[in-house]
Amino acid sequence: NSSESPNCAKSILTSDRLQVVVMLSEFFNETWEAANCANCLKNNSEGLSNSTEEFLDLFNKSLTCFEQNLQGETLDLSSNNYTEVCKNCNATYRMLNDRYNYLQRLNRQGGESGHSAHLCIDVEDAMNITRKLWSRTFNCSVPCSDTVPVIAVSSFILFLPVVFYLSSFLHSKQKKRILILPKRIQSNASLVNIQEKYS
Repeated sequence: NSSESPNCAKSILTSDRLQVVVMLSEFFNETWEAANCANCLKNNSEGLSNSTEEFLDLFNKSLTCFEQNLQGETLDLSSNNYTEVCKNCNATYRMLNDRYNYLQRLNRQGGESGHSAHLCIDVEDAMNITRKLWSRTFNCSVPCSDTVPVIAVSSFILFLPVVFYLSSFLHSKQKKRILILPKRIQSNASLVNIQEKYS
């Protein structure tokens, strides 16, 4: 116990020239911090948080679904036809993806662990593996549900200038311009001729 006998702990930890125990302790502490391992645990670190357990359970279900649907198909690496996997595991994959997004939002607010940082490395690695299998290996593409709103908003924005110029043209008063010819004063030369006549 280092708190009761600090001199004894210090002499044991620094007994060799390389201080291997200190180096190992620092390495493991740095690895723990860099991997955000505390974010997978409850506040008192007694075990995995409920949300992490739910995520890992969905992760295992997804992998089981992938394996079960691959057993019926021939595993040819050149073939990219994994329609059974895409069709039968879509719901499980969606639930896993939604749970991961929920954990990210929860973690930004402090989460169950009380640490606001990245998710722990176990959760991030599990999601990376699943997404890589889903998109690259099985080539399952989920159609984007935002396509219709994006097209609608884009069309509306592109149509706005047409509406503006058309309404501007219709509501403006179209007056024909009447050219008024100015009455010109006779030139000075003609005035001089008139004066010469009368003089």
